[in-house]
Parts: sequence; structure tokens; C-alpha cells
Amino acid sequence: MDFGFGPDDEAFRTEARRWLAAHLAGGHEGVHGRGRPGSEHEAVAERRAWERELGRGGWIGLGWDSDAYGNRRATLTQQVVWAEEYARARAPGRCGHIGENLLAPTLLAYGSEEQRAEFLPPIARGEALWCQGYSEPDAGSDLAGVRTRAVRDGDTYAVTGQKIWTSLAREADWCFVLARTEEGARGHRGLSFLLVPMDQPGRVEVRPIRQLTGTSEFNEVFFDGARARAAHVVGGEGQGWRVAMGLLGFERGVSTLAQQIGFAQELASVVREAVATGAVRDAVVRERLERSWAELRVMRWNALRTLGGGAGGGSAIAAGAPSVAKLLWGRWHQRLGELAVLVRGAAGAVGPADWSARAPYELDEAQRLHLFTRADTLYGGSDEVQRNIIAERVLGLPREARGPR
Repeated sequence: MDFGFGPDDEAFRTEARRWLAAHLAGGHEGVHGRGRPGSEHEAVAERRAWERELGRGGWIGLGWDSDAYGNRRATLTQQVVWAEEYARARAPGRCGHIGENLLAPTLLAYGSEEQRAEFLPPIARGEALWCQGYSEPDAGSDLAGVRTRAVRDGDTYAVTGQKIWTSLAREADWCFVLARTEEGARGHRGLSFLLVPMDQPGRVEVRPIRQLTGTSEFNEVFFDGARARAAHVVGGEGQGWRVAMGLLGFERGVSTLAQQIGFAQELASVVREAVATGAVRDAVVRERLERSWAELRVMRWNALRTLGGGAGGGSAIAAGAPSVAKLLWGRWHQRLGELAVLVRGAAGAVGPADWSARAPYELDEAQRLHLFTRADTLYGGSDEVQRNIIAERVLGLPREARGPR
């Protein structure tokens, strides 16, 4: 492994830490710790203002392979530093991360210069928010089964279909949509990657999905003849599968280390609760807490090794690294959610003691963590799919048999 922080990185860390401390206290105090996974519905207007603050500070687009769009570039180690300091400062969950970390690298890799010039500067300024139109009711993990259609009509496409589990759809200005543009095509063929504006009353409808936690981070999106310009097809018509898979490759990277900082904060909270309730005196609970700490360290070392290019084994291993990381953190986080309630005993299963302070049955932080983490092994690619990827692309095992569509 060749991944370490040098003097320039530590100077960058000092700059990032000071900027965050000053600006989070400079009129953005109310967003501290808000809008994280499980509570992405919180303080949306304030977090949008925070995105613009990040843009003015030059903190958006650090990982892009070009600095021609109003963004500020940083080295890989500096990107890690920024992600870690952002998490340590308990800065708010990013509502612009889909545009910055998914769409922007995709446009840099597959888009035209006109598309980059149109869409990247607003992302760098923190002004344009994006959502992802991939999953459908019958095409989640099996993404090649999408049925949303886009029919060419002059210099536009008419997009019709349904997407589901769409984060930030109510707030987003744009959605990148995987749709079928070739009549009769199936599987990976005949798909295109379109950029669709969300502000189309009567043609785009967003319906929140209420979850176990009582909140609605995810949404259904219905397209009824929604318009997308032909100039906004990324990579060319019929090349959607290639572009979509390229985008998924950008999904897990530096952000994994920042995620682990958040995990460490959650684990520390669970440990404090175990000490306060006396649950830590139980040998089984204590062993589970110790194991959680050790496994979190392993995840960090694995992420550093992957970022440092030290995984070994060539391109096949590199292709499987994101799936390994997803398998590691998904189940780990579920176990932490279980521990968060377990260490509180019977009190972990009931509502707040002070009913005057909160509405009856409103979840506290530990209960929300427990319920939200039940989805960790499903969203972002289910465990079953990640194991298939590792088996087929890394180990070279035969592909799983699939029936006719």
C-alpha cells in the first residue's frame, strides 16, 4: 500500500478545518449534522444554501479530472482529507453529491464539451441539484430490465415510464434517466442516458415513499411524455448501458472513507450508551462492540489499499473492489443499528419518556439508525448482486442462469 498524507496534505487539512469551522458558525449553525442518511428530508432549504456556500468556497469538484468549469481540483489524498474533515465537523449531508460525484465525472468521461460547459459550472457553484433515474419497480438490481421509454420527436425525446427509490427527487432540478430508445430492444441493448429537467408540470410527478422510519427520503417519479433535448443524450443514442455502468464505477471511492468517519461517530455514541446503561458489563455485548471497532478499522485499511492501488491482481480485482466495500459496510452498519437498540434494553423499543417534548412515537436517533440500516444491504446494489459481481468478474465463475424476459 502506498497511501499516506504529506506536508501539503496536512496544510490542506488545516485550511479545510478552519474553513468549515468558520463557515458552519457563520450563519449555517442550524445545519450541523442534518440531512444524513435516514434524515435526508431535514433542512432542505438550509442545505441548499450550504451547497452555494461550498461553491463560493471552491470546495465542489475537487475530484474532477479538469478544473475548467469553475471548480477547484485536489490530489487524491487531499480529497480524502476534505472528506474526513467534512465528516468530523458534522457538516450537513450533501444534497449536491449526486451531481458532483456521479453526473460530473460521467460527463467528463462520456459527455460532449457542450454538455460539460452547460452542466458542470452550475454544479460547481452549488446551484443545480440532480437525482438519479435508474431503478424501476421491476428493474432494481437487474438494471437491464428498465422499461422507461424515450421516443424521438424532432430535436427532443418524449420520456414515459416510472422510476423508484429516487433520492432528492423533490428537490432536484434535473434527473439523469436510463431509458429505452430502440423499439423492441431488450437487456443491455437500445438504452440511452438522457438528462431530463424536473420542472415539467403535468409531465413529471414525484410521489414520496414513506419508510419504516416515518420519513420519506426516497420517491417514485412518473414521466408522462417528459421532454429531454436530443443534445442532452450522453455518449450517443443506444450507448446508455456503457455510460450507466461507467457512472456506477464513480459511485464508491473517496466518499467511502468519509462514510467511515460517520460510522465511527455512530459507534462512539453506541459505546457511550452501553457504558451509561451498564450494558457494557455483559460479555456478549462487550465482544460485539469490540468486534465492531475492529471491523471498522479493517474497512478503513481496505479502502486505503484500494485507493492506493495496492489491491493487487490487476483490473479484475479493481473491478470487484467497490463490491467488496459495499458488502463490508452494509452488513456492518446493520449490526451497529441492532447494537444501538440492544444496549438500551427495553427502553430501546419504546418512544421518548418526555411526551411533551416530541410527538408520540417519534423515533429517537438510535431507533432511526436501527430501522434505516435494514435497507443497507439492499440500496446501492443488494448483497446478492455484489456477490455475483465478485464471483463472475473477479473469480471467473460461470454467470448466474437467467430466464427469458
